[in-house]
Amino acid sequence: MRLMGIDYGTKRVGTALSDESGRMAFPHLVLDNDAKLVDKLEEIVNERKVGEIVIGHSLGRDGKVNPVHAAVEELIGDLTLRVGLPIHLEPEQYSTQEALRGQGRTAQTDASAAAIILNSYITKHKRS
Repeated sequence: MRLMGIDYGTKRVGTALSDESGRMAFPHLVLDNDAKLVDKLEEIVNERKVGEIVIGHSLGRDGKVNPVHAAVEELIGDLTLRVGLPIHLEPEQYSTQEALRGQGRTAQTDASAAAIILNSYITKHKRS
């Protein structure tokens, strides 16, 4: 089953997709965080036949929810209503910094961060 990873940001949202078996994640697209975001995510879900979604769980350095968390919760609600798929949260602390270390700042940095989040989830939930 294909998985989609999301690295939510207030300006840009990175997306990643797994292979069809759900064993490895790859950067996909970086989307603008605008009024069409949920439409664009739904389009990816439908076109790529995504079965589950993993969203980076945004927490502060102290492990408590931060201001982005409320927006992530709203996105989860909107996506649940639109696509009806299981949505999982995966800790995302420092995923963007890890992507920057690996490739530097590029147009795909946020998509690479989404792949890091998704690969973390996959590793923790090995699928046979």
